[in-house]
Amino acid sequence: MTARKLLPRDPDLAGVDVALRRAAKSALKLARQTNTPCYVVKDGKIVDIAVRHAKTTQPEKVAS
Repeated sequence: MTARKLLPRDPDLAGVDVALRRAAKSALKLARQTNTPCYVVKDGKIVDIAVRHAKTTQPEKVAS
Protein backbone atom coordinates (compact mmCIF):
# COMPACT_ATOMS: atom_id res chain seq x y z
CA MET A 1 0.00 0.00 0.00
CA THR A 2 1.47 3.34 -1.01
CA ALA A 3 0.81 6.58 0.80
CA ARG A 4 -0.61 9.40 -1.27
CA LYS A 5 0.40 12.98 -0.72
CA LEU A 6 -2.74 15.01 -0.11
CA LEU A 7 -2.73 18.37 -1.83
CA PRO A 8 -4.83 21.24 -0.52
CA ARG A 9 -7.72 22.37 -2.70
CA ASP A 10 -7.35 26.00 -1.68
CA PRO A 11 -4.92 27.73 -4.11
CA ASP A 12 -3.58 29.91 -1.29
CA LEU A 13 -2.39 26.80 0.52
CA ALA A 14 -0.97 24.98 -2.50
CA GLY A 15 2.57 26.40 -2.10
CA VAL A 16 2.78 26.33 1.68
CA ASP A 17 5.03 23.26 1.89
CA VAL A 18 7.58 24.67 -0.54
CA ALA A 19 7.50 28.10 1.12
CA LEU A 20 8.03 26.64 4.61
CA ARG A 21 10.99 24.56 3.43
CA ARG A 22 12.52 27.61 1.74
CA ALA A 23 12.04 29.71 4.89
CA ALA A 24 13.58 27.01 7.10
CA LYS A 25 16.63 26.74 4.84
CA SER A 26 17.03 30.51 4.88
CA ALA A 27 16.69 30.64 8.69
CA LEU A 28 19.34 27.94 9.13
CA LYS A 29 21.72 29.74 6.76
CA LEU A 30 21.25 33.04 8.62
CA ALA A 31 21.74 31.37 12.01
CA ARG A 32 25.03 29.82 10.88
CA GLN A 33 26.25 33.12 9.39
CA THR A 34 25.47 35.07 12.55
CA ASN A 35 26.49 32.33 14.99
CA THR A 36 23.04 32.24 16.60
CA PRO A 37 20.87 29.24 17.49
CA CYS A 38 18.17 27.79 15.25
CA TYR A 39 15.88 25.57 17.30
CA VAL A 40 13.63 22.77 16.04
CA VAL A 41 11.83 19.88 17.71
CA LYS A 42 13.33 16.47 16.89
CA ASP A 43 12.03 13.31 18.52
CA GLY A 44 10.20 15.39 21.12
CA LYS A 45 13.31 17.34 22.13
CA ILE A 46 14.30 20.92 21.33
CA VAL A 47 17.59 20.93 19.39
CA ASP A 48 19.81 23.66 17.96
CA ILE A 49 20.38 22.64 14.35
CA ALA A 50 22.72 25.56 13.63
CA VAL A 51 25.49 23.93 15.65
CA ARG A 52 27.98 22.20 13.43
CA HIS A 53 29.26 19.13 15.13
CA ALA A 54 32.99 18.62 14.80
CA LYS A 55 34.19 15.13 14.05
CA THR A 56 35.56 13.53 17.15
CA THR A 57 38.90 12.02 16.33
CA GLN A 58 41.51 10.54 18.55
CA PRO A 59 44.60 12.76 18.82
CA GLU A 60 47.71 11.23 17.39
CA LYS A 61 50.14 9.92 19.98
CA VAL A 62 53.65 11.24 19.64
CA ALA A 63 56.46 8.91 20.65
CA SER A 64 58.73 10.54 23.18
